Amino acid sequence: MQLQGKKIILGVTGSIAAYKAAYLLRGLIKQGAEVQVVMTPYAKEFISPLTLSTLSGKPVLSDFFTRSDGQWNSHVDLGLWADLFIVAPATAATIGKMANGICNNLLVTTYVSAKCPVMLAPAMDLDMLQHPSTLRNITRLKSYGNIIIEPATGDLASGLSGKGRMEEPEVIVDMIVDFFAEKKNS
Repeated sequence: MQLQGKKIILGVTGSIAAYKAAYLLRGLIKQGAEVQVVMTPYAKEFISPLTLSTLSGKPVLSDFFTRSDGQWNSHVDLGLWADLFIVAPATAATIGKMANGICNNLLVTTYVSAKCPVMLAPAMDLDMLQHPSTLRNITRLKSYGNIIIEPATGDLASGLSGKGRMEEPEVIVDMIVDFFAEKKNS
């Protein structure tokens, strides 16, 4: 339980790799972390909020307001609450919005409000990953101090093979554990 007492926001975006978020969430919980999931609207097309809510033990947040009662989901409070914000998978669209401060959903608005370290695990087709705009946006996010978890190489949803797969959840959990261990020792 190496993440005991750590509060982590898990941002999930609209990628086929969103299914890996369930495994990542489970790994973080097993390590003792308290995890709040924030999904983009398109992420819900790939994985059910019910799945992630069941695993986290918390309601999944996706909208600024709860439709049933109008309760506000405060991006400011979320940004102050977390010890780490990880976006996995991070699509080219979300990376672009984050790099340029385009706050048109709860996930990006929370990112812009976050006071904690941020990690991103990109997931996209190899041509999208190598596009100059994506490379520029990733460089910009690194310049802001964000940590980029390099995508793996392998079979992609497009049927092509190459760099663009979201890193495996177990590897990401190990990276997060190592991150907090290094932070504690410094």
